[in-house]
Amino acid sequence: MEEKLVQAPIPRGLQKVLGVEPQRSSRAAAFTEAFLASSLQQPDNQDLKNLLTHKAVILGYTRPKKQRTKRSSKKAKGLTAQQKKALKVFQIRPEHQRYQLFLPLHDLWRQYVRDLCGGLRPSCPQFVQQKLLKADLHGAIITVVRSKCPSYVGLSGILLQEFKHVFKIITAEDRLKVIPKRNSVFSVEIDGFVSHIFGSRFEQRASERSAKKFKVHGSIDL
Repeated sequence: MEEKLVQAPIPRGLQKVLGVEPQRSSRAAAFTEAFLASSLQQPDNQDLKNLLTHKAVILGYTRPKKQRTKRSSKKAKGLTAQQKKALKVFQIRPEHQRYQLFLPLHDLWRQYVRDLCGGLRPSCPQFVQQKLLKADLHGAIITVVRSKCPSYVGLSGILLQEFKHVFKIITAEDRLKVIPKRNSVFSVEIDGFVSHIFGSRFEQRASERSAKKFKVHGSIDL
């Protein structure tokens, strides 16, 4: 039925409107065959006439896209604050609260700061100050030089744990002390170089300080 419609002559009324002249069926078949031959890509080892005699002709072919299987990428979730508190992650056992146990940690910290600053040069105090403000202070000996709470003034010890708002140190008397950063000024000494830290402007975690810009000179209201 479809072939008859294709090969049927154009009505006379449409010939004038379309501006075409009727062609013989043989010429029309030859034109259609030549058009398809020029439009289709001739496959290898296959006769073109056999291809054109098929009722269904594929004019184009694209390979189907492979469906990618979505992998369930679940990131490992860390412990929550309540879970850490329940597991006592940050608690130091009483038998480990000894100043002598953490002296090797202090020696490692001193070597770490020397390498970080490329050697402590007294001629460049501001450079050393900037490095210390962004350095990891775990293992440093810090001293409270000023504070709104007089009982904190003079406390000194090795820094064991640093949190956002507090320092936890072990003193030479084997006492574990928790000192708030706010409203306190701390000093850090290494190889005769003393650096002062204003705790109120230091209320960040150790991992967050490396990207923050500090001012070397500052003031604090105590």
